[in-house]
Amino acid sequence: MTELQKYLSELAANNDRPWFAAHRAEYDRLRERWYADVDRMLAAASAWEPSMARVDGRSASYRIYRDTRFSPDKTPYKTYFSARTNTARGAHTAGWYIQAGITRAECGIFGGIWAPDAAQLRKLRRAIVDNIEEFEEIIHDPELARLYPGWWGPTLKTIPKGWPRDHAQAPLLRLLHYGREHEVDPAFFGDPAWPERAADIMRPLKPLIDFLNYSLTEEI
Repeated sequence: MTELQKYLSELAANNDRPWFAAHRAEYDRLRERWYADVDRMLAAASAWEPSMARVDGRSASYRIYRDTRFSPDKTPYKTYFSARTNTARGAHTAGWYIQAGITRAECGIFGGIWAPDAAQLRKLRRAIVDNIEEFEEIIHDPELARLYPGWWGPTLKTIPKGWPRDHAQAPLLRLLHYGREHEVDPAFFGDPAWPERAADIMRPLKPLIDFLNYSLTEEI
């Protein structure tokens, strides 16, 4: 167990503001180390995605504070550290996300777009259908398929309104999120070279993320 995972395990068992305040110095130290590791990951990834060089670990990382406004779980803190970076500018575009937690379910490398709005979904579905050969070549790339098997997230039970029920691309049209996940064991983050390893795992998703972002920004 890494020092970060030990801290997060203790936070999970004492998820309240007094405990967090009493251990704030430890949190701040681990957070600075996380920023430095994410900086290394971004630097390694910038070799194949130059836009990574315009962000840093601090700006890419999410806050540890949970949004409890609409959740029955009122614990105030997340039990993982995470970061996200996009190649395209904008709040809701495709990109990469990494999460380091206590359990395997809380650890992973993700890429794509999560929860696009209705207008974005329409654009992505149309772009996929109109460029299906290019899209299938991207998603069936052997390295991508090996590292990121299957689509991430729930799907519609039926094909969206306006598309024939027997459409050849029905499985792709029913997706609500266009993203892939690579699961990692918590021990992954115990490797001193994990930032460089993560950047290498992220690389095969670049063609998919480029396709999604181009499709979202293309003028129709």
